[in-house]
Amino acid sequence: MKLHKILGDIRKADQDYGLIQDGDRIGVGVSGGKDSMVLLTALHMYAKFCDRRFEVVGIHIKLGFPNMDFQEVTQFCEHLGIEFHQIDSKVYEILKRNLDKNGRIRCSLCSKFKKATVNQAAKDLHCNKVAFGHHSDDAIETLLMNAIHGGKLATFLPKMHLSNDDITFIRPLIYAHENDILNAQMLNDIPFVKSTCPNDGYTERQAMKDMLNHFYEQYPMAKKNFIRMLYNEEQLCLWKREDDHKRIKEEARKPIVLLQEQDNTLLQRGHKTFLCYHPQENPAMLRKLKISDDEKEALLHHTTTFQEIIAKYAK
Repeated sequence: MKLHKILGDIRKADQDYGLIQDGDRIGVGVSGGKDSMVLLTALHMYAKFCDRRFEVVGIHIKLGFPNMDFQEVTQFCEHLGIEFHQIDSKVYEILKRNLDKNGRIRCSLCSKFKKATVNQAAKDLHCNKVAFGHHSDDAIETLLMNAIHGGKLATFLPKMHLSNDDITFIRPLIYAHENDILNAQMLNDIPFVKSTCPNDGYTERQAMKDMLNHFYEQYPMAKKNFIRMLYNEEQLCLWKREDDHKRIKEEARKPIVLLQEQDNTLLQRGHKTFLCYHPQENPAMLRKLKISDDEKEALLHHTTTFQEIIAKYAK
């Protein structure tokens, strides 16, 4: 397998966002498309040389769309020794009973059902994390779709813990470009299953993808800068009303709590910057806590705790 570029992108995302810990059992959501199949293959290979031991499990939710044959995918997984499960569902039947006003399947409803079903399947298979094949192009498209249709600057996170389900979403391909994924699929002859969803090719996301590709032809540097913008939050410069400043000052006095999953692991790797959030807020509203060398040593020797440091900075 020649997946050097994709494996490099996965390793960088893992290092930057602490996606994978020792002992993880990761369920990869496999739609059958090229993105998810490349992710499943690459993550299986990454597990062989990563300095942490983890397991990779392929999970395909059988939505019920007609003429989707996974026999070749199943044989491919057997050949590589990848654990692969197909889970029956009634998603398509439910979608057909809840069409939009134009008689089309609701993509947002389908997405919710798929995530809920793959979450449950992952828990049934004793997975603590679910990996999705979203890549950097998807992140940019989501950002602009939220801006246009929702009036907000937001996209999905590389890592997000769902406390209600006690499971963590990760997106190891967050730094990978769609073209690199397509090249990896063709170069390694990784099988895929073409979607038979009636909306395929006629969605808002496809329209955004087409618009961006046209835009990149005129401004080729834009894609790189869009991606840089997503993790360069210190350069964010948006309008703030006076009421917003007062609210921010009040919130700054509230105690903040550390995201539990990545504190000690990242600390032991030498990191000194950690992600925090207010307990009253959505965990997606992340903030940074930077500790000193003395505080790092104190944490490593268990003479202080993150909570004590956080409380000091929150005063």
